[in-house]
Amino acid sequence: MAPKAQTAARSSSFNSAITNLFHAYDAQTPPQLKFIDSFLVFLMLSGIVQFAYCVLVTNFPFNAFIAGFASNVGQFVLTASLRSQVNPENRKEFKDVSPERAFADFVVGSIVLHFFVYNFLG
Repeated sequence: MAPKAQTAARSSSFNSAITNLFHAYDAQTPPQLKFIDSFLVFLMLSGIVQFAYCVLVTNFPFNAFIAGFASNVGQFVLTASLRSQVNPENRKEFKDVSPERAFADFVVGSIVLHFFVYNFLG
């Protein structure tokens, strides 16, 4: 095979793999987890924008950048933990934790996280 043909075959294989991934995600993921996933994507994009702003424009109130970025990272970790606890496929690993308890832990952890972030702002 010529190099162009190999590249085209790899590209088409990659595209079909991505398409299969999205179709399987859409068909097999419950709406509750899709909502949590969309929030995780928002947090990731928000952190990227904050970091880019700090690097490209200014980091003048540096403690504000650190507080905002730490808030994003902390909220991402708490949300990822919530997702793993409410996922029906992980029920055997979290048999003692009900989805309501997982959400309550998420809310309390978020309040504590944002309390520390607010105090860090000064």
